[in-house]
Order: sequence, then C-alpha cells, then structure tokens
Amino acid sequence: MREASVKPRARDVGLPFDGVTGEFNAITDITGVEVGFATLIEGEGAVEVGKGPIRTGVTAILPRGKRDMPGPIWAGQYTLNGNGEMTGTHWIHEAGYFISPICITNTHSVGMVHHATVGWMIDQYPGFFLDDHAWAMPVVAETYDGLTNDICGRHLKEEHVLSALKSAAPGFVAEGNFGGGTGMVTYEFKGGTGTSSRRITIGSEKYTVGILVQSNFGSRKDLTILGVPVGRHWPENAVISEISQRETGSIIVIIGTDIPMLPTQLRRVAKRAAIGIGRTGTPGGNYSGDIFLAFSVANNLDWPSMHGEQSTLYALGFINDHYFDDIYRAVVQAIEEAVVNAMIAAESMTTVKPEGYTLEAIDHDRLRQIMSQYNRLIES
Repeated sequence: MREASVKPRARDVGLPFDGVTGEFNAITDITGVEVGFATLIEGEGAVEVGKGPIRTGVTAILPRGKRDMPGPIWAGQYTLNGNGEMTGTHWIHEAGYFISPICITNTHSVGMVHHATVGWMIDQYPGFFLDDHAWAMPVVAETYDGLTNDICGRHLKEEHVLSALKSAAPGFVAEGNFGGGTGMVTYEFKGGTGTSSRRITIGSEKYTVGILVQSNFGSRKDLTILGVPVGRHWPENAVISEISQRETGSIIVIIGTDIPMLPTQLRRVAKRAAIGIGRTGTPGGNYSGDIFLAFSVANNLDWPSMHGEQSTLYALGFINDHYFDDIYRAVVQAIEEAVVNAMIAAESMTTVKPEGYTLEAIDHDRLRQIMSQYNRLIES
C-alpha cells in the first residue's frame, strides 16, 4: 500500500480562497477526528477482470477517534442526486445520529467495506456488541472508479479496510490518489481525495468546520475555479467527453464540525454542499451520485447498555439559527477548496476501460496562467 507524502495544494499554487483555515486545512482540524487510508495501485494495460490493473482503495474517517465505547455522532444527510450509495442513512434520517466510522470506497466494494467495518466495530466495542445485543450499521459511501481500475475484479479486501481504520490518525491528510479517491476523476482531470477547513467565531466561541470529499464528478466545459471559467480555456484531453459525451461521476462530501447542532440543523448544513460543489461549475449530472453527510462531535454522550439502567432525559446544546449564515459560508468555501485540492494534489493515471487514454493531472503552471488572466492569483 502506498505511503502518503505532502503534495502541493490550491493555496500553494496561489489560488486566493476566502476564509481562515485550521492548522492542517483539513477535516482533522476538528479535535478528535482521525482519517486513515488504504491505497492499492498495481499494474498497467487492458483490464483482465480479477487480475487488474488495480487503482482503488478506501478512506476511513473516525469522527471521535478510537474510543472504548461508542456514542451518538449527531448527523444530517442530504442527497442532491441519488445515483450512488451511502449506507446507514435510513437510521440517520430516523434518529439523527450514527455510531460508526465513515468509510468511502469504490462502487463495487461497498459490501466488503461494510462487512469489514462491522468486524472492526465488534473488535473495538466488544462489550457493546458481544456482551449486549447491539447491532452495527456502518456509514459506507462510494464513487465509481471503473475508468482507471478493474472495478469488477473487487480487489479491495477485508485486510485493506482494517488497515485504513487502524491507521486513522489526526493531523496531515493525504490528497489526490489516495484511499477511496485513488482512481477518481474530477472535471476530466485526475481527481480523488480532497480536504479543507475553516475557523469561525460565533459569539465568544471559536469553532471549526472541516470537509473531506471523494471527488469524481464534472464535465470539463463546466469547470470553474474561484469564478474563472477554467474549463473553457482547457478543452483538450477531456477524456470522458471523448469516450461517452456524458458526465458519469459522483461526489461524496463529508462535513464535520465541533459546533453543537441538532440533527435537523445538520441536515440543513449538509444541503449547502450542493452550493459548494456548484461553485466549481457542475449543474449536477443525471448519472452522478451527489451525496452529502454533516456531523457534529459536540454533545458527546456515552451509550449505556440497552439492558442496563437508562437515563430518562438528555440535554443537548445547539447553536442559535440566527448565526447560521457564517456557518453556511464556511461550509461552501471549504467544499470548493477541497475539490480543487483533490485536483491539485492528484497524479496522472492511465485509463483501463477503454485502454489507451491518460487521465491528466491538472498542470499547475497552466492553471496559474489562466487564473492570472482574470486577476485571480496570488503572485509568489
């Protein structure tokens, strides 16, 4: 599995995104959040189903790290276009929380990731699952990487998922060709995993909003960065348009925060992901799964045994709706930056179905030239 290294990011090439970021400009700027990856890259050439080439993986997000007991992670979910999958959402809509990691992979590996994550949860919380009668409903999402990966070969195994979960850590988060984003496409450039964060102050309190995207969507002609119509200036080597003339990708957006919120408020926040990805130009494709989840690590509660003594009342704090405009702005800004970060960090990759194309990483110098024409560049 591939080792992560620090790659250039959108701000490193001079793109002037608004807002104040956290230390790592990542979802891990939220205290307690950990991210891990398993990345599988092997082989070149035409697809031999079951043999390769393999360019895939899984991303694991632990909202409260590796605790000894699970507790509710308050959440809201929204789907802009449903041509995709995110498991566990029925209970999120019903109860407003989940207790599992969030994992993101390729379309045909959802079952394996779900299976492995259940096993990890049982091992992590044996008292909860083995001694009691609790049940696991992991949150597992996907996007399709069949352009660059032998997706029907289903190469992701239980050991890979467990590796991603066990390696999850705070701090630096790899971007581009890592984890579930390994084989993904963004606006017909190489895309993948991207992250960003924003610090905001509400009243006297300082809070963090963190984003992680698995970016696999968009037609070149629509690409817009900081209001600049980049795609119009860069029509060549738009691989998917050459092959099918249709946008067939998806994007998973995970929004985390330490702001105390109710599930209904978090669902409203999740809806703003549509505006965040819309800033990059997409109108939302028919074949795209645009699926968003917002969670808060505030209001931490330990879940007691179902058969033990139960509290009759819980008290939750939540932010006044009056202050939501600043939250929405931070979410939208960070999503736009996370998508661009995924492209900036990505590395070129050959296609496997059909074979013979190269999915180019976005060229930083050419991007700078285009942005400079519109005075949308910080000169170094």
